[in-house]
Amino acid sequence: MNSKRTPWRRCRVRLPFILSLIAVFTVLGVLMVDLRSIDPSSELPINNTTLQIFENDDILANMTVDKLEGAGAGKKCATVEEMGEIFSRGYLEESLRLRRIIHNHFAINGASRVRELHPEEFCNHGFVIGKASEAGLGNELYKILTAAALSVMLNRFQNTTDAVAAQFFLKNIHPEMREAASDLFGRPENLQYRANVFGELMRILISPSRNVEWAVNWALSGGKDPDIALHMRMMMNRSVRAKQAALDCVRRAVNNLPVISKPKVVLVSDTPFYGERNHTKFTGIRRGNISSSRTKSNSLNFRVQDWGPAPRWVAFVDFFLASRAKHAVISGAHRRVGTTYAQLIAALAAAYRLEENASSNSSITFLSSFQSNLLSEGLKDQGGWGHLWNRFAGPLSCHSQPKQCALAPILPPAWWDGLWQSPIPRDIEKMEAYGIKLSGFGTFDESQLNHFCRSRKKPVVTVQLI
Repeated sequence: MNSKRTPWRRCRVRLPFILSLIAVFTVLGVLMVDLRSIDPSSELPINNTTLQIFENDDILANMTVDKLEGAGAGKKCATVEEMGEIFSRGYLEESLRLRRIIHNHFAINGASRVRELHPEEFCNHGFVIGKASEAGLGNELYKILTAAALSVMLNRFQNTTDAVAAQFFLKNIHPEMREAASDLFGRPENLQYRANVFGELMRILISPSRNVEWAVNWALSGGKDPDIALHMRMMMNRSVRAKQAALDCVRRAVNNLPVISKPKVVLVSDTPFYGERNHTKFTGIRRGNISSSRTKSNSLNFRVQDWGPAPRWVAFVDFFLASRAKHAVISGAHRRVGTTYAQLIAALAAAYRLEENASSNSSITFLSSFQSNLLSEGLKDQGGWGHLWNRFAGPLSCHSQPKQCALAPILPPAWWDGLWQSPIPRDIEKMEAYGIKLSGFGTFDESQLNHFCRSRKKPVVTVQLI
């Protein structure tokens, strides 16, 4: 009995002793760590996050200033023509690559395949359908095309229904999302290497109806396609300066054409009398009033100033007529140049003229015509969110410019990463609502954006009831 009890007594003696030692060492360790934390650390400086954000903004702004001074030999601003020089390279290689991506996507997800799917297969695929409200034709087209672009990227269509909203994914905090957007839209800092995204989407998705096609052929008298298309958004205005600037831009485009005996120029406008007053400036232009060749019973007062007094279907005729241009599309306006309507005319014309197997391809030239009074304060008045020159409308745009005929981007930029791009104050405020604090040069701190997005996350608690 005694031999069996001895080890049990030893265990009873050792256990309290071991527990006491553990407690003593724990207390000593906590005291050492606590006392050590009072000492200032020479290796781990205390960071002021707010100060860091402002310092990063200063660094980014200084880098931008250095880049501008290096590129422009000390210039602090640029004219519209200088801003447009970066778009002279064209978009052929990028557009052909994108055309293959779009073709492969719609081969799997297009209507010809989808209509053959079993209902269960259709539901499992996760297709999303979006409804567009009534607006200007250019804006409506962008809503449809944005749905297609998002379908290629991630099969989603929500709160991204304007000319540039889909490009917001270029700055998404998730790397996979940014990469998907970059495959489609290119890198926002490389404006010269961007594909004709919306033109290629229109080429595969949109075609004129029989009546629209008839009207287009009537306007062309069965002849060849126009060499140049000029779109003038005058909104019932009779601006002489806008007319003269546009005519000078047309002459520039004509001078850059290959040798043609009599170039064909088509003029489309929301203001019919504008064409009547200006046809005499060019010899050999055919006059025609498309709206008079059809009944006017369906003419509407809705957005007459934006669309013109003709029936709304005439805007589609003008669109497909101008998109037949072979060499150049020019956008002029009483107020804002490069509207969504003009952008998409140029994009579709460029897609029509790009042939995959052609030995040589030439890019459609997209030009913006500015009269001098539109540039008295630079591009400040071109601040419409989806307009072509919005991202160039900030302080880097020179004031008091003479009339300009500038090369324009075939894909409107959504960010301010390129040379000479800068935001207007209204857009700085707008972007701040999304957690992006833009500097005057369009730069922002990505770590601050990540912090903002994380703070907006709402945890979801799932409770199983059954």
